[in-house]
Amino acid sequence: MIVEADGGSRGNPGPAGYGAVVFDAGSGDVLAEDAEGLGVTTNNVAEYQGLLAGLRAARRLGASAVEVRMDSKLVVEQMSGRWQVKHPALKPLVVEARELAGGFDRITYQWIPRASNAHADRLANEAMDAQAGNPGKAERAHRPATSAQGRTSADTAEVSELLSPSPQQWTGATGTPTRLLLLRHGQTELSVDRRYSGRGDVPLTALGERQAKAAGQRLAGIGGIDAATPVVVSPLGRARQTADAVVEATGGQAVVHDGLTETDFGSWERLTFGEAAARDPELHARWLADPAVPAPDGESFDAVHRRVRRARDELIARYGGADVIVVSHVTPIKSLLRMGLDAGPALLHRLHLDLASLSVVEFYPDGHASVRLVNDTSHLSAP
Repeated sequence: MIVEADGGSRGNPGPAGYGAVVFDAGSGDVLAEDAEGLGVTTNNVAEYQGLLAGLRAARRLGASAVEVRMDSKLVVEQMSGRWQVKHPALKPLVVEARELAGGFDRITYQWIPRASNAHADRLANEAMDAQAGNPGKAERAHRPATSAQGRTSADTAEVSELLSPSPQQWTGATGTPTRLLLLRHGQTELSVDRRYSGRGDVPLTALGERQAKAAGQRLAGIGGIDAATPVVVSPLGRARQTADAVVEATGGQAVVHDGLTETDFGSWERLTFGEAAARDPELHARWLADPAVPAPDGESFDAVHRRVRRARDELIARYGGADVIVVSHVTPIKSLLRMGLDAGPALLHRLHLDLASLSVVEFYPDGHASVRLVNDTSHLSAP
């Protein structure tokens, strides 16, 4: 039998759910489906709960050999024994999954792209919507099935409604958004001393390398992120080092985009805030107050914003409707969040982004946008 499973969290952590489906390996018929809302938890926990549900269903059906297919690289690699299990919330789930797996004569794990896991993904989204209180949908989240052809046209219409991203329900946004997962690079020596770090090519510190690795593992565990997900990166070394860790974790490939490079701080490069203010007090004050004022021999925040907007438009034109991992710097990431919020330049000084932090913004083809996550560093505190 074939088990396909998926889990998701709208916020990570946030309202979560899983879906699992068991197919006959020969005919492709659907033998069982299961799905459930999980309250508030993480994507990885939801993915494992989906796996457990699929294995239990296969055992109830009397399977002796099982092929598990999932789009979570984290789950596939951990269950295959190639990756360690470090997060305490996952350890008991892994133990239970391995106990269930031991009841089969043979079991294999295969990573598949998100598009190939659409059935389980649909069930997980049904469960999350049912959990949110949409009437009549909880019952469909736990139904057995005899074949993939058993679904009625009415069911299909309701599933399409269930899969609509939540912001569309409140803003009227239409179409499939391009989801940008924005990762700031890890620590450098200049960031330790809080010095302006623009076009200078400084490497990550040892801590920065660990931060990049943790961020890569976090991204690899997000539903829908796989080897086909583009990793678009600034040309600067610290961003490319961080992107290398992401590529190693996700199996993807990095693409350099010059538009995502950091602000050119000109002759203030490597100075602290206080040193720059002492050197050019009047100019520094005007630079902080007016985004049109450039740093000496450098770049203005208005110029950065225009450059990043062009980069965003190019990404949407190339990857429209898909997930894109963007590895960049504090100012370009703030600029992208500013576009998502339709906010003014004051946001640049009022929004804090930590090193190796993750933010998420979605841009819809009709012009709407939704910021879904800002400055998440939970992956940096995981053991």
